[in-house]
This record gives sequence, C-alpha cells and structure tokens, in this order.
Amino acid sequence: MTPYSIWILEYAFIPECPLSSLVYGRHNQGTVKLPYGYVLIKGNGQTILVDCGYDHESVGRKFGEFYGVQNWRSPRDVLAEVGLTPEQIGHVIITHAHFDHMGGLALFPNAKFYIQEREISRWIWAMSLERRLRWLMTAGDPSDIIKAVELARDGRLVTLKGDVEDLFPGIDVRYAEDSHTPGSQYVVIRNDGLRASKDPYVCTGDLIYRHENLHGGTPEDPYFIPVGLAIGSQVNLIMTADSILKAANGDTKRVLAPHEENMPSLYPSRKSRHGLQLMEVSLAPGERSAVA
Repeated sequence: MTPYSIWILEYAFIPECPLSSLVYGRHNQGTVKLPYGYVLIKGNGQTILVDCGYDHESVGRKFGEFYGVQNWRSPRDVLAEVGLTPEQIGHVIITHAHFDHMGGLALFPNAKFYIQEREISRWIWAMSLERRLRWLMTAGDPSDIIKAVELARDGRLVTLKGDVEDLFPGIDVRYAEDSHTPGSQYVVIRNDGLRASKDPYVCTGDLIYRHENLHGGTPEDPYFIPVGLAIGSQVNLIMTADSILKAANGDTKRVLAPHEENMPSLYPSRKSRHGLQLMEVSLAPGERSAVA
C-alpha cells in the first residue's frame, strides 16, 4: 500500500467554550475556541471520512444554536477546499453518535457508514428511558439514530463489534467501551502499512478533546486528564488515553483531535475562503497540496 493523504477539515466552531467542558475539573479557568471538524483520509483507492459533522437544519440547527456554534459550512463547501464533493466520499467511520459527529449522515449520499454495534444499541436504550433520565441523551439527536437504522435497512450501515484490524488497508478501529459514550471508537492509520508502524496517526473523535487531556498541562511531567463530558467511566477514558498515546508512538502531534484548537500550529495549514482551518497532516506521493 502507499501512504494516505490526511487532512483535518474544520467545518464550524464555538468561539468561547468553557475549558471545563473539555478538560475535567478545569472550572473557572476561562474559555477557549472549540473547532468542529472531521478527518479526511485519501489513498489506496479509498476516500474516507472519520465522522461527518452535522446538518445545520432542523434539530441540528437547534443543537448548534444551543451550544453557540458559529460559521457552520456544508460538506460541499468544506470538501471543495481539497477538490472533492460529498458524492465522492465512499466511507465514513463514525467515532460516536453525538450530533456534531454523526448528524451529517444524509449529506453523503454514496457513503457506507461504520459504527460500533454497542453505540447504536445503547443510544436506542437511552431513548427508551423515562424523561427524567434524559441527561443520558446529552448531545444526541434521536433523528440521527433513526437515520442510521434506515441506512442499515438500505445496506449502507456496518455495525462493528470491538477492535477491527485493516478495516481498510493500514487503517484499524479500536473500541473504547463505556468511555465518552457507550460505544466510542477511534481510528489508527498505520501510514507505512506495518503492523508495528513507525508512521502512525490516531483519529480520536471525542475521546481526546485537547492535547491537554494527554499531558495535564505539564508536558514535562505528563498525566492524563479525562475530557469534560463522559457518559461512561472516567477510568476507561484514562486508560483509553493511554492506549491512544501508545498507538501514536508516544507523539502527541500524531494524535489528531479535531476539537484541539492548536492543531493548525502542528501541521501545514491555511484558512479557507470561509475562514475555517484546513490542516494537511500527510501528503501521499503524487497528491497535490491543499495548503500550499
């Protein structure tokens, strides 16, 4: 296999998000920018997204307005920056079912979607509970679950059970049960194709919001701090953070967290004509740069 080209594509942002929402226990420590984005992986005959954003219509708009999201742009606008259209996306790996990661199912008409079986089943369970337990539906849109079921009916949804090696050549998914959500998963790109990769990248979904979750704000003496929102176990989040960092060969730069506002400083990047960040993580031989 040849290496993949990898981009992080910002599609919206919250300009002032409380830090405590992102890093557990960081109360009364101000606000930070919270980018919303997805990861594009291209190569070996595949065009893959990790997560698909949300549709700024209907319930998605209500969620966006509630959380203070600004400058939302459609996948057609965002992907145009790398010369693609939503119709050209063949596969989408969904890390978890929150609205800003799975709400864009209908925006990619030719894609097949991959999600953990437990993620779907537990959201259906949460939907079935009495109203006073509705916190368990935090950031989840029931209509997204219904759309996912319809995709399953149409043969466009694949449910996974645990870790999967080589879901695509050199691309693995790792399961993180009862962590940020009941069935979160993250994606490991072994960009040299080797099992013990020397060129790995890890797409975290919301298992890592900021690199501070990996070093606690003290890179010289690091320790893990969970994200600020978890439906599952904080212990599981800590252990997952450890697994993610190990999968990245201990290099936080290789931990691709789309909600991390500092990602543009780690990789070649530019702002799109809509004022959104485009980060070029890896460029395969023969691929034209989207940031030069």
